[in-house]
Amino acid sequence: NEDQIGQAIQESQVDRQDLFLCSKVWTTTIEQGPQAIRDQLEQTLRDLQTSYLDLYCIHWPVPHKHVEAYQTLEKLHQEGKIKALGISNYAWEDYVELKSHIQIQPVINQIEINPFLYRPQTIHNFKKEGIVLQSYRSLRDGKAMQDSTLKEIASHYPGKTVAQLLGRWCVQHGFVYIPKSVKKERMMENAQVFDFDISTEDMKILDSLTTPETLQTFQALYQKCVNRDTSKDGTMDGVKTTITLG
Repeated sequence: NEDQIGQAIQESQVDRQDLFLCSKVWTTTIEQGPQAIRDQLEQTLRDLQTSYLDLYCIHWPVPHKHVEAYQTLEKLHQEGKIKALGISNYAWEDYVELKSHIQIQPVINQIEINPFLYRPQTIHNFKKEGIVLQSYRSLRDGKAMQDSTLKEIASHYPGKTVAQLLGRWCVQHGFVYIPKSVKKERMMENAQVFDFDISTEDMKILDSLTTPETLQTFQALYQKCVNRDTSKDGTMDGVKTTITLG
């Protein structure tokens, strides 16, 4: 939808310097190599009607390919087409593999984070490197709104919803929280997370909701997706079988 966003930006008449535009390079393009990555970025810039992106991310750590892809982004950064570089869905072991081959540290790692998939050791490792964590699926695609524990805790904060509780949990942990919704009223609701604090006791309960089964499900999804839409789709070719889960 980047062409639609570009048109909306033009119609809004908001100054470019007041916007923060980011995009990602997908697995298919990562596998195809540096020229394909360049071509995709150029198309993104044309569609968004801008000369640069504020942030460009590697979408998945495609085995045997993600390091070369990131190095391509470094060159595009040097050319002024990307202001900051990021990664998405990187396990700690993927970053360790990447780190020794690059000159510019990623500013962000976009991973799924919510009370049902809370991985403190992984989060600690990236924060120690100075890499910001951005949470996606913060609201679990709406699947947690009827969870009895969340509803009980939300009731401790008059006027606050389960969605706002989940958002505030992210904010208090220091994660970049960008919830997704197509409904204006939900967008407004999701943004109202800065006028209350979750108690220490309730934070501890929320932090404890991740189960071993959830972590195993996460690992299986990770192993499936790193090769998604590539010629290795459906195989374990190059996929790390052991990653930091916690």
